[in-house]
Amino acid sequence: MTEKELSYIKTITEEKSISKAAKKLFISQPSLSQYVKRIESDLGTELFKRTPAGLIPTYAGERYYQTAVRILALYEDLEREISDINDLKTGKIHLGITSHLGTSVLTRVLPRFHRQFPGVECMVTEDTSDGLEERLARRDLDFAIMHAPPEESGSGLSYELLSRDPFLVVAPQGHPVGRFSRPGKGEYRELDLIYLQGQPLLMVRRGQRIRQIADALLAKAGISQPDILLSLKSFETIQLLCAEGMGITLLPKQYAAITSLSTRPDYFSIPESYGAFWELCIATARDSYLSRAGEQFLNTVRQICREDPLF
Repeated sequence: MTEKELSYIKTITEEKSISKAAKKLFISQPSLSQYVKRIESDLGTELFKRTPAGLIPTYAGERYYQTAVRILALYEDLEREISDINDLKTGKIHLGITSHLGTSVLTRVLPRFHRQFPGVECMVTEDTSDGLEERLARRDLDFAIMHAPPEESGSGLSYELLSRDPFLVVAPQGHPVGRFSRPGKGEYRELDLIYLQGQPLLMVRRGQRIRQIADALLAKAGISQPDILLSLKSFETIQLLCAEGMGITLLPKQYAAITSLSTRPDYFSIPESYGAFWELCIATARDSYLSRAGEQFLNTVRQICREDPLF
């Protein structure tokens, strides 16, 4: 079993499709199919079964996959250790980041890191927060820069806090819900989320980290079935619609600030008891090995975050 063969079977298992795996591996589909046939011939057994849901591994295929994950992780650890021995003259980092953060974070971090360590190769994977956590759990990434989930799960991941931004209630200007607000500690009046019961809400789509946190906050207020008028991918569009009177939303303060609005909505802070924060974090697998190159990259991230906590 070569490293290439292990990587091929691992990717096919995770993608459940030879065509999808071929695209990810930058190889033609016919070539990848031939590799699989040759590996199965050498082993004398099938590794995959075709189903309506895609390719699923046989018992032998599942055992091959589990072994491939362990061996490939050893390969990667060895590469990192060699990089450390070379004193960062060479090396490789595989990091994950969400698409939105890629624009604001990588444009600041990568140029500075590359000037300091030009021989270190940086591989970047953009994915959703959930997707990045799955990749970290599989040890496909060294670390990820992302926002923390509402609650830490038993996924074996650790989250190092970089910065924290409060969530706000965003309501159309003069909306009746404002009469339930009271003076807050900061620049905004404070509104308890219990008063959003029965109010039409504009939310980002399920699966997006902002939505996960918003749902958790509403659940804390006892709103298990919120009145979702509209779900969209873009928080900018949601805030524009909110300003035009369509409904109420929950957004991090920094996102509310970057949307250009001709009609300004009303903003309300959320009581401290809800713990309503948008937390930028470094996520890692708890038992993973992080190379010196990875540590230096994260030190660069930490330094820039100290200079500008919200990037």
